[in-house]
Amino acid sequence: MNPKMQILRKKAMGLPLLPGVYIMHGKDGGIIYIGKAKALKNRVSQYFGSQNNHPEKVRRMVDNVDDFEYIITDSEFEALILECSLIKQHTPKYNILLKDDKGYSYIRVGEGDWGKLSYVLQKADDGATYIGPYKSSFYVKSAVEEANKIFMLPTCNRQFPRDFRKARPCLNYHIKQCMAPCTGRVKLADYRESLNQALDFLKGGSSNSVKQLTAQMEEAAENLEFERAARIRDKIAAVKKMGDKQKVVANKVLDEDVIASFSNDGKTCFQVFRFEGGRLFDRESFIFDSGETATDTEEFLISYYTLRTDIPKNIAVDSGFDALEDVQRWLSEKRGNKVTLTVPQRGEQAQLVAMCRSNAAEALAQQKGATVHEFGVLEELRQTLGLENLPEYIECYDISNLAGTENVAGMVVYKNGRPLKSAYRKFKIKGFEGQDDYASMAETLTRRFEEYYKAEAGDEGFGKLPDLILLDGGKGQVAAVRAVFDRMNIEVPLFGLVKDDKHRTRAVTGDGGEIAISQKRALFTFLSKMQDEVHRFAIGYHHTRRKNAAFRSSLTGIEGVGEVRAKSLLKYFRTIDNISKADLAELEAAPKMTKDSARAVYRYFHADETNTEE
Repeated sequence: MNPKMQILRKKAMGLPLLPGVYIMHGKDGGIIYIGKAKALKNRVSQYFGSQNNHPEKVRRMVDNVDDFEYIITDSEFEALILECSLIKQHTPKYNILLKDDKGYSYIRVGEGDWGKLSYVLQKADDGATYIGPYKSSFYVKSAVEEANKIFMLPTCNRQFPRDFRKARPCLNYHIKQCMAPCTGRVKLADYRESLNQALDFLKGGSSNSVKQLTAQMEEAAENLEFERAARIRDKIAAVKKMGDKQKVVANKVLDEDVIASFSNDGKTCFQVFRFEGGRLFDRESFIFDSGETATDTEEFLISYYTLRTDIPKNIAVDSGFDALEDVQRWLSEKRGNKVTLTVPQRGEQAQLVAMCRSNAAEALAQQKGATVHEFGVLEELRQTLGLENLPEYIECYDISNLAGTENVAGMVVYKNGRPLKSAYRKFKIKGFEGQDDYASMAETLTRRFEEYYKAEAGDEGFGKLPDLILLDGGKGQVAAVRAVFDRMNIEVPLFGLVKDDKHRTRAVTGDGGEIAISQKRALFTFLSKMQDEVHRFAIGYHHTRRKNAAFRSSLTGIEGVGEVRAKSLLKYFRTIDNISKADLAELEAAPKMTKDSARAVYRYFHADETNTEE
């Protein structure tokens, strides 16, 4: 905690209840955060009160504050203008800072008669033809991909005519996305025609392209070139189909920006969809450390549009904030005419915001090594169990034995919704004999957290504190482990997985009773798979120990063969069958064997032979 907290709070309590800008300074005197407030005293004093309700980003900032200053303004809107100016001037560490580092993109047409279409970020002096520049790399990439598919142009690394007939056509040919000039059967005139049609499509758009293609098709039909007319007809259909897909996404979309965010575990991803002419022409994604989404939306908008001059007339966001009208006014002044900033609640606009938010979640999930589906299941699990944080690292335990013999436990780990097999662990129950699943589970978790206190922090397996622990069992197992947690000062969410009469996962139980999950299909499937996995792992270990015990018991019954010698024999010969087939010389040569013990083993497995000899 900041040692100057009381001093800073006392100073903050002396601020006026007026609008203005506050400027936080670090220990070196540099500016680390700039904010605005409707009432300076109320806003700034919040930073230096209780830290329990602050997100991690704010706590880190407060810990580094050495002093602050403030500037009074006539209105909150004036404070917003001043805040934008100061942030742009000083770029404080703890403000959301975006960089306008998007370069220009180009459409590249390769040199030669058989040139290919591609998109690049820089022009090169390589003899190729470049069309552009374009500001939106997303638009260029998408448009070139569309053109190559519609006009069946090659996207492989083969060079023509050098690579004619050197290899079989790739998959794109078989799914009718490439005319396969590699076969050597495509005429140069037909290839050039398709390339030129693709360039017309990229330069003029789909509607203009359809008109030109229709004229070419009619001309070919009049000249009785029916095959060529049929090929052009198919291209027209492909162009129209691509346009229909765009209409499904943006049938009545205004020229606007759609902005939404997804936050988890101290990270926030903002996604921006930019529409123009009813078509998605650009998208951007930004991931950074952040606090609560609702408070960050305002800060993101200010940072994002400070860098841009092309502000649209309409902006849709997924959450409102107190200064929405002031930010709308600031954007309007920056654009030169009215900008409408809305938070859609229904209809197509709300659907677009939801789609934008889903893409933000996907981007954040990919950074963490998960899919948006896995992220969604974990979020559903968090809500169902009432957890504060997303359970990204889950441990699940099961006990296995047969009538109290060979008691073992298995621990499986799921990270970001996927099994992390390198962190799986096995336990042999050592504290007692007989069958007691509650005591077995208590011993397992006791040993697990004893290892946690010994291990280096952060190590996968025992060295990492999980976000959630699940036990295969009901209230009894949960109560037994809860006592272990209380004794060892472990604070981890703990629940049991309850099965029905058909051995299927039915509910989750905790300290407050059972929580049914049968109606939540994705969560039900996820927990069932986890419970099946831990059962498979535990019972597999149990079977291995029973098998080894059976092997050892058959050997230790032989005179002169104890536990150590039995293990050595099994390790050397691998199986009991191999030991039974070994001759006396091979047994004598085995590690830890004497001549007498070798003879005893040999006689044991060859009793009939030795009796006959006698």
